[in-house]
Amino acid sequence: MKTLLALGLTAGFVLVIGIGTLSPPGDGAPLPLSDKALHFIAFAGLVLPLGWFRPRWWLWVGALALAYGATIEVIQPQVGRDGEWADLMADLMGIGAGLLPGQIRRAARNRG
Repeated sequence: MKTLLALGLTAGFVLVIGIGTLSPPGDGAPLPLSDKALHFIAFAGLVLPLGWFRPRWWLWVGALALAYGATIEVIQPQVGRDGEWADLMADLMGIGAGLLPGQIRRAARNRG
């Protein structure tokens, strides 16, 4: 049941990230955080559910999330946005931060 919940949350993040990053740029209200901070937070959130409930899956979860981020950066020029290496680096740092709590939890369980 926990894995199903984690998969559902992850799918929700995939959808929100996809819409947010692949929609044509608009003239909406300015966001309170920088683009890089938003990438970091989005990708940390993307991997956190599975990273927490299935910490042994960290490599697959991280690799798939990074591949998703890279794919977004390749597609973005087709929708009037700029693909940036710095965005991908922010994604990678967010992935690491999002997977870390599950790894800490796993290590604590293994010790006790």
